[in-house]
Amino acid sequence: QGYYTRRGGIGESGDFITSPEISQVFGELIGIWCISEWMATGKPKAFQLVELGPGRGTLTDDILRVFSQLASLLSKCDISIHLVEVSPKLSEMQALMLTGGRVQPDPQDESAYMKGITKTGVPIFWHRDIQDVPPGYSFYLAHEFFDALPIHKFQRTGKGWREVLVDIDPEVPDQLRFVLSPSSTPATENFIQPEETRDHVEVCPEAGVIIQRLACRLEKDGGAALVADYGHDGTKTDTFRGFRNHKLHDVLKDPGTADLTADVDFSYLRKMTQGKAATLGPIKQREFLKNMGIDLRLQVLLQNSHDPATREQLLQSYDMLMNPKKMGDCFNFFALLPHHRLAQTDRKHKPESKSPLPPVAGFGELSL
Repeated sequence: QGYYTRRGGIGESGDFITSPEISQVFGELIGIWCISEWMATGKPKAFQLVELGPGRGTLTDDILRVFSQLASLLSKCDISIHLVEVSPKLSEMQALMLTGGRVQPDPQDESAYMKGITKTGVPIFWHRDIQDVPPGYSFYLAHEFFDALPIHKFQRTGKGWREVLVDIDPEVPDQLRFVLSPSSTPATENFIQPEETRDHVEVCPEAGVIIQRLACRLEKDGGAALVADYGHDGTKTDTFRGFRNHKLHDVLKDPGTADLTADVDFSYLRKMTQGKAATLGPIKQREFLKNMGIDLRLQVLLQNSHDPATREQLLQSYDMLMNPKKMGDCFNFFALLPHHRLAQTDRKHKPESKSPLPPVAGFGELSL
């Protein structure tokens, strides 16, 4: 009965809209980010692009366009796409957008439940779990993925931490309500950090598990992970909310009909890497996109567009992504990389060592 398995209302006609749906530039810059990292690590012979919770497939579609435009640069590189998706409805939409519907369900390959070739000629696979994605040098993307995972909520009381639970309201038939657990629960014992100073905390253990898996993979096979989401660095408290038809919706009303979301706690994700991977950020979306050259890309698109309506749309979508009062400040970018990617060689003691690695695009000025 889940929201994503039945509805998955992304886009203007749905319940919420995401950055890739607002502007093609967003996905193009993420594509450039992957290529920039690939070049910075010596252009490995192959890479996998892995997207967690790919929505309608718009982000991957925009990235594939960049890959095909820069085909001469990537010609000697073996690229494959891996989508981690649990919703049958959304995987159908993705297949239609990315392959034109030319897919093979239940391939012999045990780990994928569907495979095909994208419109640009790249092999593509669908998996139910990140564990099913083959090992190898990979770029992992999680755009508005972690905010949709379930959370535990906790409240500090005079008797210690108590978990916030959902209960049936005895006064009102068919109505749910929040209650505090009468005593400590296993979650209270396990998920509250001893140094916690807030009075209300949201913890997403599933996000912790996924981040640990990503960190282990990056440590072993190399690559990078880029997380873009609503979030904070361990400062916010109660952020759990629902969206329906682009409006805030009571989370306890009509379960399964609204998109439920909670801000991502990046400080928790950082802690959960357990030192296996280096982390960068979180930095604000407008800062990341500015560093990635969004202003230059906008100028080029405006110069090439002679239709007033298209130009207006370009400016509006730029404003939506960059305006601090819109998405510019509430979305953050956070990256996981292998430690050696950020290790600057000590030139004094090893004068023969290679020049230091270029900075990571988006988190500093872009240099291609």
